[in-house]
Amino acid sequence: QLVESGGGLVQAGGSLRLSCAASGITFSDYAMAWFRQAPGKEREFVAAINWSGRSTNYADSVKGRFTSSRDNAKNTMYLQMNSLKPDDTAVYYCAARSRILGTSEKPTGYPYWGQGTQVTVSS
Repeated sequence: QLVESGGGLVQAGGSLRLSCAASGITFSDYAMAWFRQAPGKEREFVAAINWSGRSTNYADSVKGRFTSSRDNAKNTMYLQMNSLKPDDTAVYYCAARSRILGTSEKPTGYPYWGQGTQVTVSS
């Protein structure tokens, strides 16, 4: 089970930190990712992190502003979001897949998903 938290309402230029807590799995066996979906739009890739946390990749739209990390001892992944923009408004989801497969930017590549947490950035 994956459970996101940390979403909320923030002004443009502000920061939020999302968490994704995993249970019922061996967390270090999984590569993880963040996706987001705004109303009327398709789910899009935000960031991914490999099983150890030593390798990350980001969508161009968030590069330099968002940082993904994980703590395998706490079974938790994080997304630090800085310099938020109104275009970042969306429901944010975490996703997991076997570490053997590595990370992917395609949502169809992930079989396990959280329920999502709303992030709203006001202008």
